[in-house]
This record gives sequence, C-alpha cells and structure tokens, in this order.
Amino acid sequence: MSKTDTQASQSSKFSVADHLKEIVTGFVSLLKGMKLTFGYLISPKKVITQQYPENRETLKMFPRFRGRLKFRLDEEGRHLCTACSMCERACPNGTISVLSTKDENKRKVLAKYVYRLNQCTLCNLCVESCPFGALEMGHDFEMASYDRDSLVFILNQKEQDNDN
Repeated sequence: MSKTDTQASQSSKFSVADHLKEIVTGFVSLLKGMKLTFGYLISPKKVITQQYPENRETLKMFPRFRGRLKFRLDEEGRHLCTACSMCERACPNGTISVLSTKDENKRKVLAKYVYRLNQCTLCNLCVESCPFGALEMGHDFEMASYDRDSLVFILNQKEQDNDN
C-alpha cells in the first residue's frame, strides 16, 4: 500500500466521523428548536409577535423605535429649532437641509427645514447632535409610498400644510 493510499483512507475516515458529528449536531439543534416551538404553543403569552393588520388600532411601538423625524414643540406650539445646522452636518447622507434667514434683529432664524425621508437611514445622529433638543424620532411606521415627492417634508410647517 502506497503512502497516498494510506492518506486517502485516513482522510475518508475523518470525513465520515465529521459527517456523523454534523448529523448529531443538526439533530440536537432541531430538538432545541422544536422545544422552543412547543413551549410557545403551550404558553402563548410569551409570544411577542404582533398580529399587525388586525391590531392596527391597539398597536403601540416600542419606546426605542425610530420612525420619521419630527420637531419637538414648546408649550406654545412653537418648534425649538434655532437653525444652527448641527443636524445637517451630522447627517451621513444629506437627508436634512436647514435654510435660515436673518430676522429684524439680525439674528439667524429658521426659514425652511427640509427632511427627505426617502434618503433617511433613521440612524438618529441628527437627534443626538441637536444641542437644543429640537428633534425626535417619531413612532410612525406606515410610511410606504409610490411617489418619492410625498416623502419630502418641510418640518417647520403645520402637518395639514405639509402635503408634499
């Protein structure tokens, strides 16, 4: 018997042993999965899956959910944005455009806050970078649209005026 025949027979022995080990490991994994499935079948209160279309009225999103960007308002209903553009600089893909003007006292004020949801990655960097706490991530999740223009928002306008 040659040296290569000996090596081939040894490698085939190892491959059969490895193959059997994988079969046993797969079977154990299957049993663990079935145990979990039957556990949920026996006690369905543990299940956290939401029956989405049926429970639309009662569905509450989790507190850490990141929906579309919104302005925080003060007690008088005014936004807290000072047009400092920190959120615009923090945005990794140019989703936000802050357009400012000068008021009669030569102070910088917000003219237009453009938010493009169609480009947003919902990364929350704009909210974290705002020194005035003017931004927050909403809990909206039904935002699908066939028209890209409907996903561009002017945040400093009232909602009913914000059709585009």
